[in-house]
Amino acid sequence: MKETDIVRSILKHLKTIDGCFAWKEHGGMYGTAGIPDIIACISGKFYAFEVKTANGKVTALQNATIKKILACGGRAYVVRSVDEVRAVINGTLQ
Repeated sequence: MKETDIVRSILKHLKTIDGCFAWKEHGGMYGTAGIPDIIACISGKFYAFEVKTANGKVTALQNATIKKILACGGRAYVVRSVDEVRAVINGTLQ
């Protein structure tokens, strides 16, 4: 499965959750490099999801951004499926 397909399925799932506002962060010359693919606010909690395929690797910049989000009290994860996102939201994946 391609990363874009995983992102699409995660966003579709997030839209079914009450109290969730989520969007796909698009890179480019006007964006901030290293920002995770999906940003969400779920019941007042900040989540950032860096989406990768089964074999995909996080870049040093992406890893540094995740660490900054965590240091500020946000929740940031590298995820590879909708099931992992569900586990994060349900508190069963840390």
